[in-house]
Amino acid sequence: MNGGRIGSSFRDPSGFLFTSGGTLYRQVQPVYARHYEHLRASGLYDALVAQSLLVPHDEAGLDLAPQPGAFKVLRPERVPMVSLPYEWCFGQLRAAALLTLRIQQLAIEHGMVLKDASAFNVQFRGAAPVFVDTLSFERLEEGKPWVAYRQFCQHFLAPLALQSLVDIRLRDLSRIYLDGVPLELASRLLPRRTWLQPWASLHIHLHARSIARFASTAGDAASAPAGSGDTAAISSKRVSRTGLTGLVAHLLSAVTRLHWAPGGTEWADYEVSHGYDSPGHAAKHEIVGRYLHQKRPRLVFDLGANTGEYSRLARSTGATVVAIDGDPSAVERAYRRFATDSETGILPLWIDLANPSPAQGWAHGEWPSLEARGPADLVMALALVHHLAIGNNLPLTRVAEFLSRLGRSVVLEWVPKDDPQVARLLRSREDVFVEYH
Repeated sequence: MNGGRIGSSFRDPSGFLFTSGGTLYRQVQPVYARHYEHLRASGLYDALVAQSLLVPHDEAGLDLAPQPGAFKVLRPERVPMVSLPYEWCFGQLRAAALLTLRIQQLAIEHGMVLKDASAFNVQFRGAAPVFVDTLSFERLEEGKPWVAYRQFCQHFLAPLALQSLVDIRLRDLSRIYLDGVPLELASRLLPRRTWLQPWASLHIHLHARSIARFASTAGDAASAPAGSGDTAAISSKRVSRTGLTGLVAHLLSAVTRLHWAPGGTEWADYEVSHGYDSPGHAAKHEIVGRYLHQKRPRLVFDLGANTGEYSRLARSTGATVVAIDGDPSAVERAYRRFATDSETGILPLWIDLANPSPAQGWAHGEWPSLEARGPADLVMALALVHHLAIGNNLPLTRVAEFLSRLGRSVVLEWVPKDDPQVARLLRSREDVFVEYH
């Protein structure tokens, strides 16, 4: 942040986020006035909030504006924990894509469209996605193509297709390409058979060729940020409202058909294959619960959460829980369970703790690191340290330092070398870990 301004919102001329006295606000600039007034007068804002698709806001006094000339100052509802698209599992990205398309449908019905379709405009309240950028709507201009079409394909459709049809680990392309996975790259990586599938052929392969053709005749448009006025690369023809509705329906069909089945990776079944007998497991549950009730934390980071057994225990004490694991299958299973239960207090994230999310974007200041979003009131590191110390050759002192920065208090489970899970880690390597004690 810079002088209270949120680093991720400096690109939008319509307004920006800032904090004052620990409260989050959004300054709306005069250039956005007619769009904001239509958002309210058309009933779109009320419809979105009523369906829990958009975070609600109050209008605050203009005297709070950090810059002169503000049209409005809004006080949006704050999500408990900011997450980033490159931390989501497949199911979360798919849910965020479906949310974005549903919002676009409602916007068209109310005479508006999304001018931005960035995955960064979506956050999660537990397992439920919600749109957080109130200034992403503009009045619909009859005949104008959807300016955010390419952005949607790069932020949602291409990453989902690559994870579903090639390899789930290609999720990490979104951490490299913050403006979305380039469609030309996605087209090269997808199987050749996808050329025969209408959704992939139209929205990825031919779309990528269209962008390349436009770049060769009108400069390097392909390098411009998606959604920044590059619609000429998509269509120079007028698009009716019916055409826009049809495009959204076709994208909805494409996203809906993409699936990923979590498999049996090394640690995905840990909760049913751990070394505890029933009394030992019950004792662990009781001990962790006792600490939780002593501390009464508001925010808990459950590191190595697996599919969320102890995240649920922490949630039962009233805490907001961020359930972090590096296994995509475990996180996917946790997310599906929480989504089925409409859980609003546990946010599962797929993060490799040996290489956690860094500060990213312009001047390292747009998107915060995992550590910068803390500290949590309590960190749970249950059956985790051996993975870091032995599985990743991290000295215990470094592990301790990192945990101490992530949380004000830590509940740590020590797993000795004679534990079967540690034996699995040592099976294929020499035991040089003399300081592991």
